[in-house]
Amino acid sequence: MRIRRCDFRRAWGERLTAGAVRTPLDAPGGDRWLLSWVLVGAIVGASLFLVCGYHAGFLRLNALAAEVPGWIWPYLTVLGDERVAFALTLFFSLRYPRLFWTLILAAVIAIAMGRGLKLLFDAARPPAVLAADLFNLIGPSHQRASFPSGHSLTAAVFLGVLIHQARWVGWRALLTLLAVLVGLSRVAVGVHWPVDVAAGLTIGALAAWIGGRLAARWPGPATHVGVHMGFVLLASLMALGLIFDDGGYSEAASALRLLGLAAIGSAIGHYVLPPLKAARLGG
Repeated sequence: MRIRRCDFRRAWGERLTAGAVRTPLDAPGGDRWLLSWVLVGAIVGASLFLVCGYHAGFLRLNALAAEVPGWIWPYLTVLGDERVAFALTLFFSLRYPRLFWTLILAAVIAIAMGRGLKLLFDAARPPAVLAADLFNLIGPSHQRASFPSGHSLTAAVFLGVLIHQARWVGWRALLTLLAVLVGLSRVAVGVHWPVDVAAGLTIGALAAWIGGRLAARWPGPATHVGVHMGFVLLASLMALGLIFDDGGYSEAASALRLLGLAAIGSAIGHYVLPPLKAARLGG
């Protein structure tokens, strides 16, 4: 008895090709929803800044958030962690490779815009401006690179791509609400001004829209085994990081650890076990 050679590359290629047909290249209504989001976000952010200034609304929103049980905000805010977004993709990356590819393109665009603006403005965060007894701080006390909110941007990219592909308006509304809550959590934990959040949500939605358009015109890499597996490896490393680092939010450490383990387990279950099972004993 011998084990037949396991051809992982061929197995992955076949499943990527089969998965590609599950996600259509067009997304009726998705473009309009995201562009409306961008318009509303830009208006809200610009209005806050022009009418009341860069720090507008922070103390009031932070105080209102303090009335809510404190454990809620760390759980919401970690949803904007880049590692969480990448880990979540491992649950569907092989079954929906075009969706995965769209997320990768949108993430690259968002990282370029977000990191570029952070370096350009290097705005001071609330802990660097306000006395500690004036607001509620949960988690690490970040000082610099406030604009735009990276967690808000990440949530908007990930959820925005899902919105772009969603067929039911109710799902789009729920996902939009979740992105807004993640953004508000950054004010609630005391590390971002509302303007930062509005900008992050707006840029993230714009990146999701651009990513969707690019993926529709350049779908080839979605089913390219080498490209796909390279990003799967990156996502797996991100998921692994969740097991050992809670990002400063210890309240959510157990949930992050569980997500990291589940994501890695999902990757093994989708990418490793089926080809091994296919390599039957004997001839």
